[in-house]
Amino acid sequence: MLVKVFGGAVHGINAITITIEVNILWGAKFIIVGLPDNAVKESQERIDSALREIGSKIPGKRTIINMAPADVKKEGSSYDLPLAIGILAANEQLPVDLLERYVIMGELSLDGGLQPVKGVLPIAINAKREGFKGILLPLQNANEASVVQDFDTYGFRHLSEVIAFLKKEQTFAPVTFTAPTLDDLQQEHVLDFKDVKGQENVKRAMEIAAAGGHNMIMIGAPGSGKTMLARRLPTILPPMTAEESLETTKIHSVAGKIQHNGSLIITRPFRSPHHTISDVALIGGGTWPQPGEVSLAHNGVLFLDELPEFKRSVLEVLRQPLEDRHICVSRAKSSVEYPANIMLIASMNPCPCGFYNHPTKECSCPPGAVHKYLSKISGPLLDRIDIHIEVVPVEIEKIASLDEGEPSAVVQARIIRARDLQTDRFRKHPGIYCNAQMPPALLKKHCLLDSACTGLLKIAMQRFGLSARAYDRIIKLSRTIADLQGEESIKPQHIAEAIQYRSLDREGWGG
Repeated sequence: MLVKVFGGAVHGINAITITIEVNILWGAKFIIVGLPDNAVKESQERIDSALREIGSKIPGKRTIINMAPADVKKEGSSYDLPLAIGILAANEQLPVDLLERYVIMGELSLDGGLQPVKGVLPIAINAKREGFKGILLPLQNANEASVVQDFDTYGFRHLSEVIAFLKKEQTFAPVTFTAPTLDDLQQEHVLDFKDVKGQENVKRAMEIAAAGGHNMIMIGAPGSGKTMLARRLPTILPPMTAEESLETTKIHSVAGKIQHNGSLIITRPFRSPHHTISDVALIGGGTWPQPGEVSLAHNGVLFLDELPEFKRSVLEVLRQPLEDRHICVSRAKSSVEYPANIMLIASMNPCPCGFYNHPTKECSCPPGAVHKYLSKISGPLLDRIDIHIEVVPVEIEKIASLDEGEPSAVVQARIIRARDLQTDRFRKHPGIYCNAQMPPALLKKHCLLDSACTGLLKIAMQRFGLSARAYDRIIKLSRTIADLQGEESIKPQHIAEAIQYRSLDREGWGG
């Protein structure tokens, strides 16, 4: 008997429907065709063991399974469950009336238990788009797929439960998605900006960066507070929109980074890879492409601590995603695209010993070492970073003081007001959420400069030898500063403040 069961395959962060055709004929061979990988081919042993646990088995006949479309690679163990259901239905041990209504995905244990799989959210989104009524999954994945509204998501612990559902012998309730409340979105962070003593200029720069989604690099001596400040940045970022949250969850679902029983990601990601990371792990790819750290930080923060210690090749692959805000991974047989709308926050010491420009300690580096150390960061990469800020160690009096700084919640409120202005400004432009994302056309429309601003910017360009890209980024930064102050137009003081955040562009910096 020929039956069809439906599953899904992930391509990039989207999914396509896989039709699993099972036919049982006279003979004695088990065949799977349709470009399956080794994990799919090995499913026969898992399926056979799981079926025996429920009193059944793979029929001793010629079993042919086709996974269509045949030119799409089928990866992983997530096809165990639909293959097992297809075999039972083809052997007339299951009714087939419900099979065309549901997408089925799941890995089987030898005892018939269901194990979680990756990528169920994009598969569920695609299944709803194609008209399926619902999806049958391992229970650990059910909360994740339940994000899709007006779509039935059923979670099961064991193969026997799936069979009981399809035979209508037992009633199961679909898993319901509970939307996050305001308390969930404003959940308390362990870290807070009020714990930071001093560093008012750096906190101001971080507020501007968060308000406009700008990239930032901090340069200062060891122990001056660079990492401490960076780790508190997520506490002042505005809550994600529903669209941003869904995009972020899809990426983490494809990468298998959502916790078991996890659901929609509502807090902005903060990724901090070690400097030994490879370029593929950072940017994404591999034999079977997977999202890298840049895409996992989509709609959040990518923090690169000790920036000069990263391999040059790793840093240079950041150029294109910082500019285009997406990553295209091309292979001989396929090409996938991952979103990469990130805030890059980097930190570095000013020299190998770390004490160049330190107020109390003397730099022990030989002549030329400072310039050589800074040159590890290429000009084109620095060009793509909007804010360069020097972090000076805090005086002992301030460290010992019991006075608290401004809480993160207060700073976040100002940032949310500035982002609300930007949301209104870009409401007719999908995919653009903040000033840092403005393309040239919108830059000309929303960042008009008067003669005083133009003159000031012209002087800075000539004196510091800034590039055309730096020119655009200064204007975007000025627009964010104006938004924080509630100003409709950019004024000379906004341009002046933005210019001072280009310290590493200045000729002769670092000796």
